[in-house]
Amino acid sequence: MTQTAGDATGTAPTTGAPGTATAATVTAVAPAAAGSGSATTRAVPGLGLLRWRPTPAIVQWACFAALVANIGIIVTGGAVRLTDSGLGCPTWPTCTDGSLVPTRQLGAYGAVEFTNRMLTFAVSVAVGAAIVACMRWHPRRAALVKLSWSLFFGVVAQAVIGGISVRTHLAPIWVAVHMLVSMAMVAVAFVLWTRSREPGDGPATPTVQPFLRQLGYVLTAGVAALLAAGTVVTGSGPHSGAKAGDPGNKRFPLTPANATQLHADLVFLVVGLTIALWFALKATGAAPRILVAVRDLFVVLMAQGVIGYVQYFTHLPVLLVGIHMFGAAIVWVATWRVLLAMRERPAVAAPAAVA
Repeated sequence: MTQTAGDATGTAPTTGAPGTATAATVTAVAPAAAGSGSATTRAVPGLGLLRWRPTPAIVQWACFAALVANIGIIVTGGAVRLTDSGLGCPTWPTCTDGSLVPTRQLGAYGAVEFTNRMLTFAVSVAVGAAIVACMRWHPRRAALVKLSWSLFFGVVAQAVIGGISVRTHLAPIWVAVHMLVSMAMVAVAFVLWTRSREPGDGPATPTVQPFLRQLGYVLTAGVAALLAAGTVVTGSGPHSGAKAGDPGNKRFPLTPANATQLHADLVFLVVGLTIALWFALKATGAAPRILVAVRDLFVVLMAQGVIGYVQYFTHLPVLLVGIHMFGAAIVWVATWRVLLAMRERPAVAAPAAVA
């Protein structure tokens, strides 16, 4: 009579609940010793890790870390520019033609620029963690996987754009593109984090009237234009990112005053759209969470406006300019929070079991 592995132990095989991260073992029937007729079991190393499933909280934290990292790289990139370290490493991808890392001759400028380059790896780690968490979540949500991989390709694009910026000696157009791509990645990261906290990937349902949704899109486009104008202001002003003697002193063919006036006009437009949206939402009985999101955007815009005017009348001190860059990222996040608050994505009911 043939004896099975289950017969050898005298117990019935057990089956774990679907979707649980239980340690897996593989039962192997070893060649029986002479006259013994017994079987042995061996655990396969690493198989439990391959079956790891993150909890929703882990996925949400991973996505939030990717958002924080992408905002942080904007701040550190601004620090490079404001300390005139943009050409601290005069070439790319190496720091100099003969060295991957900065040499002593480059001084603090080289150290600042190289440190910012290394922080790209920190962003890569955060994005990589979000990708792994989204791909290992069960059941896998295609929207989260696509958004997380979009961040990865954004990191690659930023590395290339950063290299072009250095090789063109901080041409203002490439520096501006570098900043705007960072802002695009912040938007994607915020959407990813928001979607990770939603119950599923079912169709989104608008929670406001269609014309209010359209006004939200117009507001978002206005803030995007405001950010683009901000890069023109910086590209026309004194903070080129290069120290005295470096070739990177190219500027946009605009006077700082004209560029600032364009930026200020867009600020008034965005503030007006924000106020109009709040009153329209209030008049139509919108949900409190939407009104709170619009209110918070207005507060952030006011704070950003105060910082902008102070830095202008104090001749652009580097600390205030750096705070203003951070504030721009927060304004952008607050804008997307308003837009995403205008819809909700209810959980999709599981299909009924067939008897």
